[in-house]
Amino acid sequence: MKNYKMLIAGEWVSASDNGSFTSMDPSTGNAWARIPEATAADVDRAVKVAYHACYDGPWSRMSATERGHCLRRLADLLSEHSESLGATETRDTGKMFKETRWQAKYISEFYHFFAGAADKINGETLPIDKPEMFVFTNREPLGVIAAVVPWNSQLFLSAVKIGPALAAGNTVVLKASEHASAAMLEFGELITKAGIPDGVVNIVTGHGDPCGRVLTSHPLVARVSFTGGPSSARHVIGNTRENFAELSLELGGKSPLIVFDDADIESAVNGAVSGIFAASGQSCVAGSRLVIHEAIADEFLQRLAQIANQAKIGDPMAEETEMGPLCTHGQLENIEREVARAIEEGGRVICGGERAVAGSELYYRPTIIDCPSPDLHIVDTELFGPVLSVLRFKTEEEALALANDTVHGLAAGIFTRDSARALRMSRGVRAGIVWVNTYRAVSPIAEFGGMKTSGYGRESGFQAVYDYTRPKTVWMNTSSEPLGSQFVAR
Repeated sequence: MKNYKMLIAGEWVSASDNGSFTSMDPSTGNAWARIPEATAADVDRAVKVAYHACYDGPWSRMSATERGHCLRRLADLLSEHSESLGATETRDTGKMFKETRWQAKYISEFYHFFAGAADKINGETLPIDKPEMFVFTNREPLGVIAAVVPWNSQLFLSAVKIGPALAAGNTVVLKASEHASAAMLEFGELITKAGIPDGVVNIVTGHGDPCGRVLTSHPLVARVSFTGGPSSARHVIGNTRENFAELSLELGGKSPLIVFDDADIESAVNGAVSGIFAASGQSCVAGSRLVIHEAIADEFLQRLAQIANQAKIGDPMAEETEMGPLCTHGQLENIEREVARAIEEGGRVICGGERAVAGSELYYRPTIIDCPSPDLHIVDTELFGPVLSVLRFKTEEEALALANDTVHGLAAGIFTRDSARALRMSRGVRAGIVWVNTYRAVSPIAEFGGMKTSGYGRESGFQAVYDYTRPKTVWMNTSSEPLGSQFVAR
């Protein structure tokens, strides 16, 4: 059993009451690590440390260029340690090692991007309507940022919070997921190695209450950046009533993958596989609703089912494995419940629909369910697993209506050779990210975020850095004449 500690003020500390919880390896079902259970006092200390670091510590006196140097060193360290970070994340979450290893290495590019942005933040001079006044704006850091990340893709989801926050001069208290905290705590070891001063980044671990509640409602927190589910987000929104913190939310989705009859079938099938079966469907942008033209539906589903049935399920550390386990028992139980309900409502299981025999009971077969109607509950319910709901359409208008018939709005995929149609559909689909003839592509240059119940605010891209600043307007009177009395009528 490996014992981890939290990072507060540059020190590795246990919970103040020595409380802890265990983390399970989903591939075996065995507990492998012990994680501190932060108390309210621990979180309060972390926020106060971050506040002091932001306004009184050496971080507050660093130039923007020096902050960029710190982020570049962090990026290089991430790349150097991608193997070990990936291995830890795989053990803690069950995600494929070949994905976690690659992701940890690629995430270094995000920190390099934000490092370059650090000294590109600027204000502006204003053509004010008063000739004796010179008016300009500066952009200043917000202060302490509360970053809350889920267990899946946690290194990526923390990078698009920590990167822009530090580039803009803020400090951070990050809450790692209680389902898989280890990789974030090992990432914390790179913070001090990168030369980032103590207290600038603090990492706490624990459950939603008290850890998450105290963090997101703390009076010294200026902004909350939350990635998770809608039910937890509602609590976070309520918590920010206490501190009036700015808030951004990324809440997952039930993203449509729209395939027209003129699409390149091989490309679209591979896009569907990547969209729903990669990471065992445990992705916020999972293409879990296939909206397919009826003329090609049978052939397409036959090819997709063949790939799904032949998928190599097993040890996520093995290079030959194509699908690993689910992360939690709660996911498994919810998937089984929703698949059973879909069958009762008239859905037809084309493949899968049951557990796979592997190292633990958390393995679930890639599943495709042909849905006779969009009214089936599973069609608009995020399962966070390898389950694909299929809807058929005849016309472009019907495809668009089916794609938009959802409370979610994070992502969408469109496969067609008709560029005009692709443009029409990308304009019409109500989602924050639209991929055309591809799926799940990301870049530090491109903004990431959703609409409707998939949340609001954007992460990544240069604009994200500005979102972690506030403008300050400065008025300077350039007249040599004495300022007139405001009590004398003119």
